Amino acid sequence: MARLSYPRAGEPRPEALPPGERTVGQLVAESIRLYGHRFWAVVPLGLVFVGVDLASLHRSVTEQTLVLWAFAPLFAAAYVRACVIALPAERSRRSAVNAFVVALIVFLPFPVLVRLYVLPGIALFALVGLGVPAAVVEGLGVRAALRRGARLGRADAVHAVAGLATLALVFGVSRYALLVLLHTQGNQTQDVAAVLSDLVLSPLLFIGSALLYVDQAARVE
Repeated sequence: MARLSYPRAGEPRPEALPPGERTVGQLVAESIRLYGHRFWAVVPLGLVFVGVDLASLHRSVTEQTLVLWAFAPLFAAAYVRACVIALPAERSRRSAVNAFVVALIVFLPFPVLVRLYVLPGIALFALVGLGVPAAVVEGLGVRAALRRGARLGRADAVHAVAGLATLALVFGVSRYALLVLLHTQGNQTQDVAAVLSDLVLSPLLFIGSALLYVDQAARVE
């Protein structure tokens, strides 16, 4: 039976595949690499999740859904900012405004979808939400960006949905592991741990969504 071989210490790592052939695992790895490289620019994106945590703590499901809607502008702004960080390109103020409007439109049904089941919410961003980075990079208007986002999502729907689902899974598992480590502590300690973990881990979702645009754009071409 053939044995798997891994690079030894000091040996160069295998070259990453180009975006058009990049796997879901490489998308996650690139997101983590970019996060580490631009940590101080990226970590403030997690403040949106921190705000949601604090505003919805110990509230009912209905109240938590309303909180998500109330924070929609901040989620939209964080996504646009992540695109600016992850996708270097010449851009205008108008393209950022258009991207913000597209992000708001895409986010509106999300609080309801995520309460039904998280996968429809992820699929929404995978199949339509790429219009946000398209508006930032390509300077498209709102309608054109929404059409472009739908085209990008269809370029490789499996990769798009699986990529965001994997990022969400990494975020969820890491967050849960931290809470398990503190399960013997008081409720207040666990609440603080949840807030801190969201601050540190949630930016991966924004950065990964922005990098997914590169993968899907390459597949369209």
